[in-house]
Amino acid sequence: MRDAYHEELDSIGDGLIEMARLVGSAMGRATTALLDADLQLAESVIAADEKVDNLHHELENRAIALLARQQPVATDLRIVVTSLRMSADLERSGDLARHVAKLARLRYPHSAVPADLHPIVLEMGQLAQRLVAKAGLVISSKDVDAALELERDDDAMDELHRQLFSHLLDDRWQHGIETAVDVTLCGRYYERFADHAVSVAKRVVYLVTGEHADEFVPEVGK
Repeated sequence: MRDAYHEELDSIGDGLIEMARLVGSAMGRATTALLDADLQLAESVIAADEKVDNLHHELENRAIALLARQQPVATDLRIVVTSLRMSADLERSGDLARHVAKLARLRYPHSAVPADLHPIVLEMGQLAQRLVAKAGLVISSKDVDAALELERDDDAMDELHRQLFSHLLDDRWQHGIETAVDVTLCGRYYERFADHAVSVAKRVVYLVTGEHADEFVPEVGK
């Protein structure tokens, strides 16, 4: 009976890793759709978000069923509750990828992002993928050090976001108000996506140590 219980706990973890993979892929494809004005690709990202939502609901139902049947305590309870929160973070990440794809669809056949900003937005999209991929690895490995590193990795996204805004606030901006709004939204989507990856990593720290990441102090020499 306990073996089946722990297999179910493991399967919830596997589901979270799959969600991380799906939302990373979605953001990568959404970024391509945005920059290339690829309507078909944008539509596929929007449609595929349903799979992420379904997986989120499935994990949520399984976690709640485990709570009801097993009434876990201590570490097992932390695993179930924290998994629910990570699933919510990843589901929101999928929504943000969908928002990028919707922006691509809205401005088709043109790109919502001016050509001179393509390099920054491309880098933001690639970094978003790397961050959520690392979050997936952290879920799998339960590596606290790697989880703590992810917040520092997010500093690069914040810097790219600042660069994007410096272009928007430049007196030489010539792309109009509508495009400025599009770029502002776009930058926010990538920034929030990265924030959710960091949130997942922080939850892993809590899952493993029982301490919140902002309060956790690694042991010297470890």
